[in-house]
Amino acid sequence: MKAMLLRVGIDKGTDGALAPIFEDGSFEYIPISEDPKCKTTSTKTYSNTIGRTGKPISWYLPESIRTRLLHYDPEFETFTYGDATPKRGYLLKLQPDDLLVFYAGLTPFMNDRQQSGLYIIGHFFIKEIVDFDKLPPREAKECRRVYGRNAHLKANRTDELVIAVGQPKASGLLEHAILISETRPDKRGRPNMVVSQRMESLLGISGSIQRSLPPRFITGKTHTDNLRKLILFEGP
Repeated sequence: MKAMLLRVGIDKGTDGALAPIFEDGSFEYIPISEDPKCKTTSTKTYSNTIGRTGKPISWYLPESIRTRLLHYDPEFETFTYGDATPKRGYLLKLQPDDLLVFYAGLTPFMNDRQQSGLYIIGHFFIKEIVDFDKLPPREAKECRRVYGRNAHLKANRTDELVIAVGQPKASGLLEHAILISETRPDKRGRPNMVVSQRMESLLGISGSIQRSLPPRFITGKTHTDNLRKLILFEGP
């Protein structure tokens, strides 16, 4: 088994905000916003989407973005994540039973117990990888039906689309986020989110994880076992 770490969710580069983490380590998963030029059937916005706390997720966001449509991907209802950018090539390296781990930028909401950083928030144990470019028309139509909750399919965008599908009983959002980053200056002295020393030891990776490309692969039984334990027990 191998694992891939992939950054998802709202961030300051896309929408000028981060999702909240609460005092007890619980959090809201808040997706990025949809491209305004995208013609999607989705009607979910930050203001009409209720989060895990029972409040609209717009509660935690600047007023200026609250009416934006969501690009709800990954989605944790039918457990799909799609990509038609260069990340598709990394998704194609995954196989059934591999682990796709999602991390996101979170910032404390009304507490000083937590810290801003990059946190593991959810995962898929892979059921299948669907490459729409290689599907016969009949199979593509069936995949559109079965995985129609995915944001890319809601927008009818299947060119170069690859969808990772999670095993329903073995995938989902975590209850408590797992911090995997610390801040160190880059070569120009600017703050940069890198793998924390503890996670370097546990997962066998190092360096910057601030950007979504390239995703980071975790291999070797010791490191993948450590990652599984982190997810199962939600912390070191």
